[in-house]
Amino acid sequence: MAYKISDECIACGACAEGCPVGAISEGDGKYVIDADACIDCGACAGVCPVGAPVEG
Repeated sequence: MAYKISDECIACGACAEGCPVGAISEGDGKYVIDADACIDCGACAGVCPVGAPVEG
C-alpha cells in the first residue's frame, strides 16, 4: 500500500528530494504522494524529520 503524508508535515521538502520515483509534490500546506506512482519503498519516511510519511 502506498505511503501518505500525515498532518505532521512541515513542508520542508525532504521527502520529495528523497523519493526515487518522483511521486511526491508540494500540495496545499503539506506535501502529497501520488499513490499510483508510489512504489512503497519508504525512502520518504527515512528522510522526514517529523515522521510525516506513513504507510497508508
